[in-house]
Amino acid sequence: MTERILVVDDDEGVRDALKMTLEYEGYECLFARSGREGLDLLGAQSVDLVLLDVKMPGMDGLEVLRRMRERGDAVPVIVISGHGTISTAVAATKQGAFTFLEKGFEGDVLKVNIRNALEQHRLKTEVSRYRALAEIRHEMVGESPALRGVTDAIGRAAPTTSTVLIQGESGVGKELVARAIHRNSRRGRERFVQVNCAALPEELIESELFGHERGAFTGATQKQIGKFEQADRGTIFLDEVGDMSLRTQAKVLRVLQEGEVERLGSARTIEVDVRVLAATNRNLEEDIDNERFREDLYFRLSVIPIRVPPLRDRREDIPRLVRHFTALFCRDNNFRPREFTRAAVEALAGERWRGNIRELKNTVERLLVMTPGETIDVGDVRAVVRTGSREGAAGLAASQAGTLREFKERAERAFLIDKLREHGWNISRTAEVIDTPRSNLYKKLEQYGISQDTDA
Repeated sequence: MTERILVVDDDEGVRDALKMTLEYEGYECLFARSGREGLDLLGAQSVDLVLLDVKMPGMDGLEVLRRMRERGDAVPVIVISGHGTISTAVAATKQGAFTFLEKGFEGDVLKVNIRNALEQHRLKTEVSRYRALAEIRHEMVGESPALRGVTDAIGRAAPTTSTVLIQGESGVGKELVARAIHRNSRRGRERFVQVNCAALPEELIESELFGHERGAFTGATQKQIGKFEQADRGTIFLDEVGDMSLRTQAKVLRVLQEGEVERLGSARTIEVDVRVLAATNRNLEEDIDNERFREDLYFRLSVIPIRVPPLRDRREDIPRLVRHFTALFCRDNNFRPREFTRAAVEALAGERWRGNIRELKNTVERLLVMTPGETIDVGDVRAVVRTGSREGAAGLAASQAGTLREFKERAERAFLIDKLREHGWNISRTAEVIDTPRSNLYKKLEQYGISQDTDA
């Protein structure tokens, strides 16, 4: 699409010269002879860039620029003047001009600056759009009293620098709470770095969190910046913090106490300014009693505790959640808008949802994909929920197996899924309950293709 440039200059000779240069480069041009005329054109036409003279009778260019910004017009502006001074250039850039050029500039200089201004504006617009989409994707949906309590706590915690411990069952939306705290904090424009402590093997978690120098251990072929350094001036979110080893917990405690990290293989400390948010679905008080979690780290993390309610305690939010997930899925996958009947939504609201919001989201997506009609009714819901559910491991294996080996594999797979559901898909807790090493459980999940997204 051809970019449109507005030239605001009272000098007809300058306007003609710019018209020749710009149209030769393929730009569409609009022209205004005064600041007031330029503002009127900006209000009536879609413009991609403004070339703005400073010295004009009546309203000068700096006043035009000020009024543009006051009314929220973010179009990039290149200020031009035949009487350039440093103070004028500074005033223009302070009011948001992309750059300042003195008249007499070469055509190539103007072309480069126009291209750069348009590209910067395009990138800013794209970033803003992605941020808006991310906010929708990470929006906390609902108006139940239980959820309002969480949003009130977020509102109080966000403006501070205090550490926050977010607790709740798997799938309730602890990450959404963490992102909302970060987004509404003074660090909201800085990085949000997320670490899933349960998904990292013990031998790698320290390297991921704190970084390492080249040669620090076998396989360390190059330097790696740790997550705490990456989050400097921003926020780090330690998800499933209860799954860290006591050794790693001691190092995290040092970061909280001293505000510094030490890469593996280095004796040099590096200062970091990081806000720490943590989340867990474990009972950390019980883990402290069983010497699986450090009490001093617990008190450091839980300066502000926030407990996120399970979906069964906020069933009145399910209709809105269904509409929200439907809209997201249809938009992301170019599906035509689909509707759930009232009876279908009531059926969904009556389910147990042991996997909480994550399980509800997966079910809504499954219904949108697998239901052929334009409307999803209660029969569709019952078929999908019944198919995905509640048979015992042995019964499922016996009904579908053809050989003894197949029976054993199906039984083991169903058993693991059942136990993972029972313990909220907490890998460490499930491995502990079924008395197997966590590494072995990960191997089984890979062997049988078990994942929370498909089997929740």
